[in-house]
Amino acid sequence: MTAPPAPFPGSETLGDIYCVSFVRNLSPDEVLRRFGVNEDTIEEVAFGDLDERSIDSMRDDAAGYIGATKLGEWAVVVEPGGWQLAVDHDVYGPVSRRTEVVSVCRHDYAQDTFAYIVDGTPVVTFDPRYPDIRSGTDPDRFAAEMREAGLDPAADADTDHPIERAFALAARITGLTFSPDLPNLPFLGAEPLED
Repeated sequence: MTAPPAPFPGSETLGDIYCVSFVRNLSPDEVLRRFGVNEDTIEEVAFGDLDERSIDSMRDDAAGYIGATKLGEWAVVVEPGGWQLAVDHDVYGPVSRRTEVVSVCRHDYAQDTFAYIVDGTPVVTFDPRYPDIRSGTDPDRFAAEMREAGLDPAADADTDHPIERAFALAARITGLTFSPDLPNLPFLGAEPLED
């Protein structure tokens, strides 16, 4: 097994449940609108405040506050306490319309998720702990990149450091370098609309 990659910058402040997604060629503002936020709550916010604001307005089953910033040609979307952009079609459908989304979701009480979604269609999805069990329209699309990240697509045992390896896979797909300075970038934050 390859050495574990470094954790995603800032992930240690996000708790037991979070989702970090990368959306190609959309501005943070457009991603938030497509996600479905209360536009009256859109504001600039520091990365370090995202988790606290989400906890303060937490809903029963999803993040109460989300943030987005621009990194290269990708918008980075952070859902502290959330999971929707990785697994909820009502969210990833509009967000991924005419673009692509790469999501890494940690959920200590349920299932972690890696998802690659294009124009509303899941292409590759799997639990990073069990990379041999994949679904989507092309589950083998990133088999080589998975091996490079230490997520053996043929392994039938638990993967060590699955979230860190899922972020390493996301970096290979997006071409992004996750600098320790990422949490210092300016974020736009907002409260998602209630269902």
